[in-house]
Amino acid sequence: MKHILLTSLFILNLWANERIVSLSPSITEIIYGLHKGSELVATSSYSLYPNAAKKLPIIGGYENPNIEKIISFAPTLVVGQSFNRHTLEQLHSFGVKILTLNLKRLNSIKKSILILGKELNATQEAKILTNKITNAVTTAHKSKKPHSVMIVYGLREDLRGGIYIAGHDIFFEDIIKACGNTNAYTANATNQPVLSYENVIALNPQQIIILHSHATEPNVNVKKALQAWYAIPTRAAKNHKISIVDEDYLYIPSQRVALTIKRLCREMND
Repeated sequence: MKHILLTSLFILNLWANERIVSLSPSITEIIYGLHKGSELVATSSYSLYPNAAKKLPIIGGYENPNIEKIISFAPTLVVGQSFNRHTLEQLHSFGVKILTLNLKRLNSIKKSILILGKELNATQEAKILTNKITNAVTTAHKSKKPHSVMIVYGLREDLRGGIYIAGHDIFFEDIIKACGNTNAYTANATNQPVLSYENVIALNPQQIIILHSHATEPNVNVKKALQAWYAIPTRAAKNHKISIVDEDYLYIPSQRVALTIKRLCREMND
């Protein structure tokens, strides 16, 4: 099987120009931001921006891409993230060139954009993208009254099943700090800890921002979901500082994180 795949890859590469496969929506966005979208031949599920990305073939979800399908596109480069390690190692064993990016923190996002820009001969374009992120941080509206903020992933009417929030080693924490505030979550844990109802009460955040996507959570009753949050005795509930932010770019660690910085800073300082 490996011999057949390697032979196919060699034959296809005889006529192929630059052929890139992206293993995540964020990488897809960065490649388009570098003006190299024409060199993308396939990408992962949920690569929805820009619109041109929706027309690309899908090689699977970003957590379970299809190796054989990736190789069938005769890629000259496959770009993934650290959580794609197993997939990238398999591709490397087939002789496919790979590149692993770190898109966890704001600084690592900028560094990764520059690395990919250099790889794709788009250094100037990469600098323009990273400068937008730097400028967003520099010009971020700082809170006049610094306070603790808890960022929640997803809007649900029933909070008993576990509450996913932004912890440490994640760009959301960088954004909270850039806006002049502190992360309400202080324990040592992963970048996406899961809290119980009681945990939230113990943290007692001064502000709660819920990241919601109507596109992926269309059936949530927003009024009931907010009522559930206001039923938890926190300073955020007492001071009416619980809000929902619905933007398509919030979860994507690409150059559009500059928009996330501006949007969340505005939310924290309204």
